Amino acid sequence: MNAMVGGGSFVTLPALVATGLSALEANASSSVALYPGGALSAFVYRGAAGFVGGVPVRRLMLVSILGGCAGAALLLWTPTRLFDRVLPWLLLTATILLAFGPRLVRLHEISVRHGRRSVLGIQLLLGIYAGYFGGAVGLLMIAAWRVLGEHDIKSLHGPRTLLVTAANTAAIALLAAAGIVRWTACIPMGAGAMAGGYIGARVGKRLSPRVAHITAIVISVSITVAFFIRAHRNG
Repeated sequence: MNAMVGGGSFVTLPALVATGLSALEANASSSVALYPGGALSAFVYRGAAGFVGGVPVRRLMLVSILGGCAGAALLLWTPTRLFDRVLPWLLLTATILLAFGPRLVRLHEISVRHGRRSVLGIQLLLGIYAGYFGGAVGLLMIAAWRVLGEHDIKSLHGPRTLLVTAANTAAIALLAAAGIVRWTACIPMGAGAMAGGYIGARVGKRLSPRVAHITAIVISVSITVAFFIRAHRNG
């Protein structure tokens, strides 16, 4: 799912919750499990440093790292019961982005004037979101950059991958140090994610993009509804 359209956390998160982990532990462990695939992609794009919105990608990476740390710290400070109530809304936000994100990043007519501080501030917020939950954060980044006037989508894939990985690296380091990651669950899932990345990429070449996208949306909506029901029952 990650390789074809993104949103793999919609599968890993409920799977980890089903094994008995709390939503908080599952969120952290899911981020770690999906990390190797993203890190490998970042390695491929390691030479893609350039500028986004007039700001060097290296500077944006630093801001993303700070945001990832802040998001992970916020996650650690969130009581489990509160996170159970917040999680369905985060899933709903990610579902909307997954469904309509491709349309957002294709918008050419919308752009706003901005300075470097605006770009850095927006990237900090995106980094915080990535560290706290991160669902569809890559789509969010590209959509935000498009609004800021970046029109060459293809050239944004490299910076997006590098910056998402930078935020995730900082976040999972902090979460692992805090002892919230359940390695016995995320290590086999991480191996599966890497295998799935390869298989998904191969299947994605043959599968209709529309079918893949609709399938991912159906899965995302179903899981979001299930977590709203879970939150209602637990509340």
